[in-house]
Amino acid sequence: MKLIAGLGNPGARYRGTRHNLGFDVLDALANRLGCAFNREKHNGLIAEAMDSGEKLLLVKPQTYMNLSGDCVAALARNKVHDPADVLVVVDDINLPIGRVRMRMGGSAGGHNGLKSLIERLGTKDFHRLRLGVGDERKSRDLADHVLSRFHPDEFDAVNEMTDRAQDAVLLWVKEGGTAAMNRYNG
Repeated sequence: MKLIAGLGNPGARYRGTRHNLGFDVLDALANRLGCAFNREKHNGLIAEAMDSGEKLLLVKPQTYMNLSGDCVAALARNKVHDPADVLVVVDDINLPIGRVRMRMGGSAGGHNGLKSLIERLGTKDFHRLRLGVGDERKSRDLADHVLSRFHPDEFDAVNEMTDRAQDAVLLWVKEGGTAAMNRYNG
C-alpha cells in the first residue's frame, strides 16, 4: 500500500490558499482516480483507490498544518511497512510558482507540516512532492504569504502545476521516486 498525504488546513477560511495546495492536488487526484474522501480516521479525511496494481490511501489531515504528522504517522503505522511508500504533497515557498520537485528524504526546509511529519514518523526517509508557491512580490510576512490566495495572473501556472503534480504522483506509484524525480525535477 502507498500512502499519499496532501497537507493543508481544514475549513473554509483556508480553502484556496497557497498553504492548501496539497489538499487541492489530492482533491484533483481523487477525482481523476474516481474515488472520494468519504471516511474519517485519525483526524484525517480518507479516500482509497487502486492504480497500477497498487492500493492507494489518500489522506488530507484535518489537524492543521503544524500537527499533520499526528494523522499521517497514525495511518502509516497501521497501513505502511516502509516509509519510502509515503508521499507527502506540500507547498514550498522556495520554489517559484508552477515548479514541481520530487525528493526522497531531507530536511523540513522550514516547513512546519514537514517538521511535524519527520518528528511523528521518526524518520526523514519519505518522499515529498514540493509545489512552488514562491513569492515573486517578495512578501515580508511569510505567514501572510502562504495563507493568501493565488493572484489571477498565477491561476494558469497553478492549474498546470496541479496537473503535473497528479502526473508525478501517479508515476511515483507506478515506477517509483527515481523515475518521478528524473521526469519532474528538470
